[in-house]
This record gives sequence, structure tokens and C-alpha cells, in this order.
Amino acid sequence: MTPNNNTMPSYDLCIIGGGINGAGIARDAAGRGLSVLLVEKDDLGNATSSRSGKLVHGGLRYLEYYEFRLVREALIEREVLLESAPHIIWPMRFVLPHSAEDRPAWLVRAGLFLYDHLGGRKRLPGTRVLNLHTSPEGDALKPQYKKAFEYSDCWVDDARLVLLNALDASQRGADIRSRTIFKNAERKNKEWYIHLESASSGESETVSARCLINAAGPWVNDVIDNVNKVDSSRQVRLVKGSHIVTKKFWPGNHAYLVQNTDKRVIFINPYEADKALIGTTDIPYVGDPGQSHIDDAEIDYLLGVVNRYFKNSLSKADIVDTFSGVRPLYDDSSDNPSAVTRDYLFDVDKGVDEAPLLSIFGGKITTYRKLAEHAFNKLDDTFPKMGGPWTSSTCLPGGDIPDANFDKFYSALLEKNPSLHADQIYHYARLYGTRAYELLTNVNDVSDLGLQFSDLLYEREVAYLVAKEWATTPEDILQRRTKHGLHMSAEQIHLFTRWFENQFDSANTRYDFD
Repeated sequence: MTPNNNTMPSYDLCIIGGGINGAGIARDAAGRGLSVLLVEKDDLGNATSSRSGKLVHGGLRYLEYYEFRLVREALIEREVLLESAPHIIWPMRFVLPHSAEDRPAWLVRAGLFLYDHLGGRKRLPGTRVLNLHTSPEGDALKPQYKKAFEYSDCWVDDARLVLLNALDASQRGADIRSRTIFKNAERKNKEWYIHLESASSGESETVSARCLINAAGPWVNDVIDNVNKVDSSRQVRLVKGSHIVTKKFWPGNHAYLVQNTDKRVIFINPYEADKALIGTTDIPYVGDPGQSHIDDAEIDYLLGVVNRYFKNSLSKADIVDTFSGVRPLYDDSSDNPSAVTRDYLFDVDKGVDEAPLLSIFGGKITTYRKLAEHAFNKLDDTFPKMGGPWTSSTCLPGGDIPDANFDKFYSALLEKNPSLHADQIYHYARLYGTRAYELLTNVNDVSDLGLQFSDLLYEREVAYLVAKEWATTPEDILQRRTKHGLHMSAEQIHLFTRWFENQFDSANTRYDFD
């Protein structure tokens, strides 16, 4: 039975899915003056959006599949995002050793020429050719690789990108609810009636909305199956991408992009200062997308590609962490998982004078902001009075760094907090940008940070993440809001987890960030 509409929470827009697309749409909608509810069954960015290769990039290899529109859009977005969040997005140089048996030099050079010019590159330096026998970038590589191409893309902290979009949406009035399960929805009286359930308490609630957006990623078809009188012929194709993390094994801040004999490319990126992030695989996936994990064949594949190029061989003993994400690619019937389009499509279901359901198929982190703009182009007739596009020129929270100059900002933050160690200040600057000033309000020395759990993790930061960023579990903090877990021993993680679960509620009263 539908509850009385007078007591039911009502919104312009209800978004299902708290990954990058859902959070980006929530932010865009709130800034256009729409009332927004976003529901996510787990933590924000819990699945695909925090298990990516952590790059804002055009997708160099997509050029081989003639995805020119997607690459151009992504290259343009690369510079937009770099300006909007310079604390979590920064330029990175990629060294591509030439392997004649995989791709001829002229083909690589042609692709990089397009890459340099297709998207109106402004801030990032262009491609150059390296002699690996004389350039330091060749020191770690085997001597048979003589030449390389070096080009630019950007690094991103993917989980924090999701979080900052949700935070901006919330600051503009959106209702962000993590750990809230979408059960089903039905159309009635030109509105959607959406039935929800709290993942923690099991309490049920029904809300209404003028429009329902399905941004559930790998679960997009599951949502459609639970919406009354809606069908879609579009399908997602689930492809698992796995990564391994090792100690960093080359000097310098550059990354490597290496080619394999199966025509795939593997990224080998500096990660968390002293580590390397290596991936990704492309494996067809069946099962619960939230339960994916790397298998032995994927580990052997990634190690084999690395060991083909580098002097110092890696083994399974060198792996310090792994993660897998399931990418919800639009099913274009390609036989090769690597060739499946990374573009996105919309499916809009609405009849005459009916509330619309907009479902999103596909997409990638780099184009999430543009995807949100395109989504609202589909909803002009539903919300004729909403504001226009605005996100291209507006920073994400903490990203309002003068001239987008992170190094200068970091120096100023360090000067303002001389009692704290430089590594501590760098950590706060990178994760929180200008919000670090709020985090460090009234901090006069290290004792004001509270209990210490590892070299850089203190009680004050934990309290801030709970108060300001929807963190409710140790994993939210150690794996997604930060990467402290990668730098902690098993004993430190155990002690932190026990403290958090048993004592945090009372300890949190020590801090007031409002």
C-alpha cells in the first residue's frame, strides 16, 4: 500500500547507486536547484568506483577501436578535472617501451599524435621519444628495449573523487544515504514510489520522486528487474579487472605502460609513494559484482607481463595487496572483452505524462562529469525550470587551491602548522586539499591529534571522516577514505579495528568540526 503522500519524503530526483556516476549526477542536480536523494546499499564508492586503475585518462588504446568521440571527450575532461581537484588529481608521465613484435613504431607514434591533439591539450606536456639506453627511465628495463615514447595523463584517487562529489552534492542540499537498500519502485500519479530499507536497522521507508535514475553500475539490470512495469533491451557486460600492488621497483615518479603479446596494455604506476600498482586484466565475469577477487591466472598474467620488460623479476612473494573491480560495460556484442566499448548509453523509460526512469549503461571515471550533463539533457522536459550546466568551472570540495598549484598550497599549510611533521601535512594536503584547514583547526601540536594508530593515522582524522564523510566502519577509513591500511601492520589494523568498534563513539565527542 502506498503511504499517504502528505507524510512521505518527496524529491525531484532519486538516484540509485553511490558510485562515481551516481555521485556525479547528485552533485550536478543539486547545483541545478533540484531536490535530490541518493541511496547506496553499501559504502559510497564501495565497488567498481574504488577498484579502478586510478587514472583520469583519454584511453590511448581505445583509438585502436575507433572510439574517437569517447577519447576526445575524455581528453577534454582530463583537463577539466585536473583544475577542479588538484589535491587528488595530478599529472603523470607514462613511458611506453617500444616492442616491435606487438605494434609498429609508426602506429604508436600516430596514436600518440592523435592523443596529443584530439582533446585540445593545454596544461599537460606532449609526447617525446626516449633513448632507453641513455635516459634514466630505461634504467629498470631490460637492455633489449632501446626506444620508448613518453606521454601525459593524470592520476586520481578514485574513492575520494566519489566522496567529494557526494560531499559537494550534500553541501548543496542533496540527501546522501549510504547503506540504504533499494527494494523496488512503482509508478503512480506521475511519480515514483521508491521502497527502501536501512542496511543496519532493517527499517523500511517509502519516498516519492518525480524521476528515478538508475546508476547502479554492475547492478543496473537488477534495479530494472525491481521496477514495476519497466523493461529494457539493453544489457551490461560484466568484465573483471584485477590489480596487484608491490613495492616500487624503479626510480622516478613516472609510470610505465607496457604492451603484451595479446595486444593488451598493462599500467605500472607509482602508488602511495613507495609502492607500485599493476593492472589491469579483462576477464568476463559472472556472479555477485561485490564479491570479485583476483585469481591465480590473473596474478600469473600480470607478473608475466612485468617480467617481460623489467630487469628485476617479480614473484607472488612480492605482492603486498590485490583488488578486483567489475566494470559494467555496455554490451555491444564484441567477442573480445578488451574491445567492448567504454562509452556510455542512456535508456529512458517513460510514457505520456509518466515519471521517467533513466538507466545508465557503461561509462568510465574520466567522463563521469560529462555523463551527468548528458543525463540532464535527457530530462529537460521533466525539469524545464532547472538550472543549466555548471560543474565544468567549479572546484570540488578542497580543490579551491590558488592557481591549482598544489606544491605552493602544501608549503603554505606546512608553514601554518610547524609543529607537525612534513609527511603528516602532505598527507592532509593531498587527501583534503583546503579542507585540511578545517581538519587542523585549533591544532597546536601533535598531542591535539589524539591517539596514534600508525605513522600517519591519528584519532582526529578518524573523527573527521566519521563526522564529515559518512565513514562508519574501519574499512571505510583504511581502504577508501584513506589508504592507511596499506601502510599498517596486521597488528596495527587489528588494534585500530578493535578501538573503533568498541570506543569510537565516546572518543568522537572530543572533537567538534562544526
